[in-house]
Amino acid sequence: MHYTIITGDSRGLGEAAAKTFLESGVSVIGISRSGNDSLKQYADKQQGNYYHLSCDLSDNNQVLNCADRLIDDYFSLADKFYLINNAGMIEPVAPVGSMGQEEVIKHIQVNLTAPVLLTNRLLEEANRQDMQATIINITSGAADRAVHGWSVYSSTKAAINRFTETTAEEFKNQGKNHHIVAFSPGVMDTDMQSVIRSASKEEFEDIEKFKEMKEEGKLRSPETVAAVLKDIWINPEEIENGKVYKLYDMIKK
Repeated sequence: MHYTIITGDSRGLGEAAAKTFLESGVSVIGISRSGNDSLKQYADKQQGNYYHLSCDLSDNNQVLNCADRLIDDYFSLADKFYLINNAGMIEPVAPVGSMGQEEVIKHIQVNLTAPVLLTNRLLEEANRQDMQATIINITSGAADRAVHGWSVYSSTKAAINRFTETTAEEFKNQGKNHHIVAFSPGVMDTDMQSVIRSASKEEFEDIEKFKEMKEEGKLRSPETVAAVLKDIWINPEEIENGKVYKLYDMIKK
């Protein structure tokens, strides 16, 4: 038996991915601050298994406690697990020198520290039990370039890419049959985009470009992205460990 663990399942890509996997008969464990009643109802309709663990990913202690709960409640029944580190935030959208201190700390915790802690703890247990793991870290094209107003977001996503690459290298050196990749979904029509479009020109220079993409219907739906995620999930042996996969390239193929 195996489970797919999805952080940030209450909305956006996390919710769409959970529904996509439930449709395929996969047991899903969602991790977020608040539950998603619609996912539970959807799972019942699909005769699938959906479980939710309440966790504030901006709190280190809660993240580690959540990891231990996953291990205690589910790992004894599994021979492999899938982890999609999807939860993330865009705030603060502002130039350096005008960012809120608390927002910076929370951002780094949610976007970088939480996925690293979860991956580390779950892999520790997987290695102890000789269990196979597949990990997908959601990243962004902003990891590859400087974006005005996104200094923290670009930095945490760049760090996630390097964390993914390094972990994959360690798998090879340790002879572990685990898989880990980063996945960049491109610009999606989610609540995060609403936050971006609410910024001022002074906070985010590219604001008009993002408004135009929304008006012209150029934002991809979370459901489209979730379908590609499932393809990676189905064939982990075909993915290149440590690679950053981009939605645009995968759809073109």
